[in-house]
Amino acid sequence: MSGNILIIDDEIKLLKLLGMILSQENFNVKEASTARSAMTMLEQYDFDVVLSDVRLPDAFGVDLVKSIKAKYPHLEIILMTAFGNITDAVQAMKNGAYDYLVKGDDNEKIIPLVYKALEKSKDNKSKILQKSSYQKGFETIIGTSPLILQAKKLAEKVALTDATVLLTGETGTGKEVFANAIHEGSDRKKNNFVAINCSAFSKEILESELFGHKAGAFTGAIKDKKGLIEEANGGTLFLDEIGEMPIELQAKLLRVLETKEFIKMGETKVSKSDFRLIAATNRNLEDEIKQGHFREDLYFRLNVFEITLPALRERKDDLKALAKNFVDVFSQKLHLTAVQVDPEYYKALEKNDWKGNIRELRNTIERSLILMSNNILDVESLPHYSEKNSTEKDSLSIKSLEKEHILKVLQYTKGNKAEAARLLEIGIATLYRKLEEYNLR
Repeated sequence: MSGNILIIDDEIKLLKLLGMILSQENFNVKEASTARSAMTMLEQYDFDVVLSDVRLPDAFGVDLVKSIKAKYPHLEIILMTAFGNITDAVQAMKNGAYDYLVKGDDNEKIIPLVYKALEKSKDNKSKILQKSSYQKGFETIIGTSPLILQAKKLAEKVALTDATVLLTGETGTGKEVFANAIHEGSDRKKNNFVAINCSAFSKEILESELFGHKAGAFTGAIKDKKGLIEEANGGTLFLDEIGEMPIELQAKLLRVLETKEFIKMGETKVSKSDFRLIAATNRNLEDEIKQGHFREDLYFRLNVFEITLPALRERKDDLKALAKNFVDVFSQKLHLTAVQVDPEYYKALEKNDWKGNIRELRNTIERSLILMSNNILDVESLPHYSEKNSTEKDSLSIKSLEKEHILKVLQYTKGNKAEAARLLEIGIATLYRKLEEYNLR
């Protein structure tokens, strides 16, 4: 079982001895001689277990346990105490320490104890991830930058009402996450949250998806179908990319919003649905109105309460927290343990302008975890290749790296080319062309 261990002790000889003992067990070991340097390392690296002396030059180990556990709840801490300081160790355990060792007398107990603490730490991490995967509402919105906090505050206020909400902002800024959070923060949370991307379907299919149809309404309609408007009764309907909705359907949607009544395709009977609408767009709807692509009356009906979501480049302070969250999510999905993140990896992420916003970051982290070597996320894991590669030997040429990258992604998707194209952010036709070019068929 591999793991990342931090040892804190100002006795350098003991520090080096423990480091050597644990390194021989194939643990990834870092060392610190003060509490301050230890806290810096905890910010930079993802550790599983901490071994700390009770008496440090700039802190009392018993208090340090409390500070570390508050900030990194998954970590397990083993206290090392000199003979006669057992009372301190007992107090430290009350503060959340896993166990304690007496210096010099318990050297043979270190390895088994670290293994047990490591198991506990991994179990903690798993439980925290499970809890976060079940998170709902505004807990799912990550970030502390002023712009995201302002948007979150507006969303929390409007959630308590039944008002129609228009979410605006660039593609990939998290509009569906916000829509879901508003639903979960409302009185409608016990009922359905249904979402559809208006740009993903033709006019006929989108109309069927929204309004439903009777059997025989059109070719291929072999049985009755309930539409999303009906599914959303008592709950929330989220229309993503509403600026892409065909103008003929906009009139029908406006009628539903004004009367709460709709007619299924192929039917004459009027049905009713009481739903809350949240719409989203990356387009400037006022410009779309001027060009005749969007109805002005529908725009006024939608724009009751507008929330603009910031682009990722406008909230770079949140980038590390978002990246860490995706590392945890995809580590669990890919069954990876003890992933180490080089601090330079986060610095490299900050250099990107993130035109695709959070969605691009999410895909980048997933690809990085597929590409990484030795369970270490570093700059080399990023799917961006520096210009110097083209001047190096052929095995490091852009083409060779691209071929290797495609192979790794195909291996990860178990040969599923559609999923591979999604991860590579290229069209399926482009992927097939690359496969032909590199003789990978």
